[in-house]
Amino acid sequence: MKFPFKLGLLIAAVVVVVDQITKVWALNVLKLYEPVAVLPGLNMSLAYNPGVAFSMFDESGDMGRWLLSALAIVISLVLLVWLWRLQRNEKLLATGLGFVLGGAVGNVIDRVQLGYVVDFVDVYYQQSYWPAFNVADAAITLGAILLVWDALFSKRKDAA
Repeated sequence: MKFPFKLGLLIAAVVVVVDQITKVWALNVLKLYEPVAVLPGLNMSLAYNPGVAFSMFDESGDMGRWLLSALAIVISLVLLVWLWRLQRNEKLLATGLGFVLGGAVGNVIDRVQLGYVVDFVDVYYQQSYWPAFNVADAAITLGAILLVWDALFSKRKDAA
């Protein structure tokens, strides 16, 4: 196995473990929609999200649950193949893919087991609230930023 593949898998595995542990904590400690202040601008507030980002498709029912799960699994498989095909010098790309893969797997575990994704991080400024999210969502966002960074700034030799 090439180093980038191992790196991406390791990052994905760590993300899934941390994500699932924090969600178990949230389910056992927090009460649904009852915020607990942590810092100014940061609450922990348990929420169930049957949809995707920003609760899109949250009214799609059981069919949506399985379609979203299937889509996430297909995307995860594509990410695995992409990771496998990386060259030794593509560490930043492997890191970004690992974060996205781990986040996708973390959320699909919830969706398949529970029928919804567990969100609990609640960030706000004054009266403006960002939609609640979780470790998997944060990992997907970080991974996407790294993928864009890699696409814009990495110097690769074109395969001719």
